[in-house]
Amino acid sequence: MSSLPAASRSTILEVARDAGVSKTSVSRYLGGERHRLSIAMQTRIATAIQRLDYRPNQMARGLKGGRSKLVGMLVADIRNPFSVAVLHAIEQACRARGFSLLVCNTDNDPDQERDHLALLASYRVEGVVINAAGRPSAQLKALADQGTPIVLLDRSLNDVEADAVGLDNAGAIDMALGHLLDRGYRHVLYVSEPPEGASSRQLRLERFRQRLAQVPELTGETTCLPMQRDNDALRQTLHEFMSGGGPVPRAILCANGNVTLQVAHALNALGVTLGETGLLGIDELDWCALAGPGITTLAQPTEAIGQATVASLMQRLEPTGRQAPPRRTEYAARLIARGSTRRP
Repeated sequence: MSSLPAASRSTILEVARDAGVSKTSVSRYLGGERHRLSIAMQTRIATAIQRLDYRPNQMARGLKGGRSKLVGMLVADIRNPFSVAVLHAIEQACRARGFSLLVCNTDNDPDQERDHLALLASYRVEGVVINAAGRPSAQLKALADQGTPIVLLDRSLNDVEADAVGLDNAGAIDMALGHLLDRGYRHVLYVSEPPEGASSRQLRLERFRQRLAQVPELTGETTCLPMQRDNDALRQTLHEFMSGGGPVPRAILCANGNVTLQVAHALNALGVTLGETGLLGIDELDWCALAGPGITTLAQPTEAIGQATVASLMQRLEPTGRQAPPRRTEYAARLIARGSTRRP
């Protein structure tokens, strides 16, 4: 038998000819109906598949059978450490259930988000996990109308009825401020990325302001980083905070891992001694244990969040799960105390 050119791809018909069986028999072998074939026929088909290096087109087979076995995922910022960690957990959970994950990065661009949702619909994904960048209610509604289950990750959308999985944001802020208060800090600067379009940022900012109003021992202020990184402006903001009025000691609370990284760079450039000025960041990053005396963080249980997201999606794929009311699953953060909140 002559070998095929390296660039070609074997077909199911070529496998059938090589094995001396019908195309239907090969389809049965690949489609889980091997019990309908004799052992000798199964052996010939398996040998032909191996010899020809045949790889079935899972997309085409899935669409023909009404199942794509694809889960779509929209990520607002794939560079975000939280997104990377949760993405890994979701991919593992999908693979364990026989599903493949199709990931689209929107770069926090609502236009890209709408385009990617249309793309996922064209691939006939069986479910969608969305870490929303904007308010793509029309596109999500179109998917939902097709019967596609949707799970919102980290960020909620008020006008979309869907399961949501993420951090207990209010509890995280309470934990952070409680820790800073216990360590003797009395004036806190909360640094966030722009809260518009991200419900988790809005919830954390709102909770910070609520707690300041409720806790007489604490005072504070807030600032938002510009969309385009401006290191000079951030250093000026931090310098004014540390040298301005208000109670001492002072501390800085960072809303997520990206903010923690920028603030840590700025404090280093200003020659600030961590601990004397407190620093606490939401999201645990690998480098936080290595920077200066170590940066105190609130770690999100990304593995549990990813697993719960896929579990929720799979439940919605079951006939009994489609009609259940939307559920919200929240996880508590875990405090990892280090030297950046240990006063001299």
